[in-house]
Amino acid sequence: MLPRGRPRALGAAALLLLLLLLGFLLFGGDLGCERREPGGREGAPGCFPGPLMPRVPPDGRPRRAAALDGDPGAGPGDHNRSDCGPQPPPPPKCELLHVAIVCAGHNSSRDVITLVKSMLFYRKNPLHLHLVTDAVARNILETLFHTWMVPAVRVSFYHADQLKPQVSWIPNKHYSGLYGLMKLVLPSALPAELARVIVLDTDVTFASDILELWALFAHFSDTQAIGLVENQSDWYLGNLWKNHRPWPALGRGFNTGVILLRLDRLRQADWEQMWKLTARRELLSLPATSLADQDIFNAVIKEHPGLVQRLPCVWNVQLSDHTLAERCYSEASDLKVIHWNSPKKLRVKNKHVEFFRNFYLTFLEYDGNLLRRELFVCPSQPPPGAEQLQQALAQLDEEDPCFEFRQQQLTVHRVHVTFLPHEPPPPRPHDVTLVAQLSMDRLQMLEALCRHWPGPMSLALYLTDAEAQQFLHFVEASPVLAARQDVAYHVVYREGPLYPVNQLRNVALAQALTPYVFLSDIDFLPAYSLYDYLRASIEQLGLGSRRKAALVVPAFETLRYRFSFPHSKVELLALLDAGTLYTFRYHEWPRGHAPTDYARWREAQAPYRVQWAADYEPYVVVPRDCPRYDPRFVGFGWNKVAHIVELDAQEYELLVLPEAFTIHLPHAPSLDISRFRSSPTYRDCLQALKDEFHQDLSRHHGAAALKYLPALQQPQSPARG
Repeated sequence: MLPRGRPRALGAAALLLLLLLLGFLLFGGDLGCERREPGGREGAPGCFPGPLMPRVPPDGRPRRAAALDGDPGAGPGDHNRSDCGPQPPPPPKCELLHVAIVCAGHNSSRDVITLVKSMLFYRKNPLHLHLVTDAVARNILETLFHTWMVPAVRVSFYHADQLKPQVSWIPNKHYSGLYGLMKLVLPSALPAELARVIVLDTDVTFASDILELWALFAHFSDTQAIGLVENQSDWYLGNLWKNHRPWPALGRGFNTGVILLRLDRLRQADWEQMWKLTARRELLSLPATSLADQDIFNAVIKEHPGLVQRLPCVWNVQLSDHTLAERCYSEASDLKVIHWNSPKKLRVKNKHVEFFRNFYLTFLEYDGNLLRRELFVCPSQPPPGAEQLQQALAQLDEEDPCFEFRQQQLTVHRVHVTFLPHEPPPPRPHDVTLVAQLSMDRLQMLEALCRHWPGPMSLALYLTDAEAQQFLHFVEASPVLAARQDVAYHVVYREGPLYPVNQLRNVALAQALTPYVFLSDIDFLPAYSLYDYLRASIEQLGLGSRRKAALVVPAFETLRYRFSFPHSKVELLALLDAGTLYTFRYHEWPRGHAPTDYARWREAQAPYRVQWAADYEPYVVVPRDCPRYDPRFVGFGWNKVAHIVELDAQEYELLVLPEAFTIHLPHAPSLDISRFRSSPTYRDCLQALKDEFHQDLSRHHGAAALKYLPALQQPQSPARG
């Protein structure tokens, strides 16, 4: 849902300002970047900060900082900044800024989101993101931006696979692989009418408005086409270790984590021919690139120095192992872009790494919903569906007792599919994916579920941005979870007061990749043999094109937190007879599972058909293209019941499997269950939703929907669990 105000954003902004103040105290508030205008006066507006000015030594005589290109006589104003002089005019107000990023895989996609958050936090201009992605990253980011609905942000995707042949002939030792070379082909890959673009690595974080970086295009001379910050290490000087032989570079070389590209000029200069000739020549004597595209960019610039415009070093503060970045800044307010350009990322050693790490984590855990704010000074086309959503929200009556329900139904949640690395299951005609949803308080169920279900799973998690990072660490710390690459986790970001249970189920269901799905809940553990048994049953019963059926998995429960899980139906019946197990909700809501006919199940040797009855809500196995859950049911009550009604209305057979079972484990009641039990208003609102559901059912199924009317009119008991 698009926010109506920005009070929470102010709190986050205050947190960032506090970080900047801490950085000011950490770095030494008495230090300043040299700023001059013609004539030598300090403080001229628009001049770029130079490298770090050192503290005044005890003898009282200031000394110049060593320059980053190794020239001991260079002063701090001579490198990594433009000469101060008459400043070019600022960019036009509300100019559309173009940004290109190469992204591949699950982990890189998460990095892009943090980068984009930092850009959106400071930006005042509309943005057009040009994303070169593989299929995995495209699926993730396309879904995310579609559901994020950020105003004044356009996103275009380009297929990385189509660009691979242009760079696959280059041997590359860098961990980024082929994707680390693709910035070389951007002038030909991006639209021909696009003249300028900012190119970013996925591991950078903005500490300033990107418009300031865009404004540096105005400092290019008529021949310059590439804007870069000087490399802040000795890599290209070739003195890091014995026999170290880097690619050729101009002085200390340049880092390509942040690039300004004049695409029009590069095309006119036949950039493709230029870089390919240079790369082929250097590869005659060098075995491979070590730093991917950066090596080739530097070799070209060495040969054609007139192409490059040196950017101020604060626009790419590089935190590699051998960085000299401390010479670049003196105060936190100097920082513009932070670049984690080491394979160690946040674990890199640096004098001020704690400040940088906290700054990065602020955006990593920042609530992305707060960035759905309008650019009021720059009117723009709203995201697809935003106008209709705002109109629907405007029609809601805040005095309506069911306002929370109505508002939650209209909420568009950000969705990050396959949040962690995931390997799709091999295609098998009768394979089954377990589908479920959960929130942070059910994470402890995941390990046990993985032990019980060896097949693929699709799980939707309802989390805040900060909780998503806790979940990531939880999985990484668990040998059981970390070993399972066939479990797909989809984060649905938290927003609103009610739990969007059916929206979560639909996200998990839509991402299942097998022909069949087992629609379960996270607090159930299936029989150890259930995965194999379901696949065999699907084949034996001839489901699919020949038979439209939902296979019922009988549900049981234990009230004990510790008990011996049965390995067979015989063991389960013994526990049932001993009072250790019960049929599910036997004490609170027997109507929900009574049609399964547990007495018949005890003796059954073959699947048997049961009829739909009011309030029936079994756990079922159905084809992946089954009807979706009705998203109007939020919070607690009737969310599964409505789905079974729809299956019955579409003439699915309900077949109970004689050897299948799943067991519910005890847990504290959720907030929504507590509200359902304690609030008559909550139950009245649920009844209103049921009435609306039946109206829609009648429109779709005509007179056949009358069958369900008595069930829909039955009041919900507060004891319902």
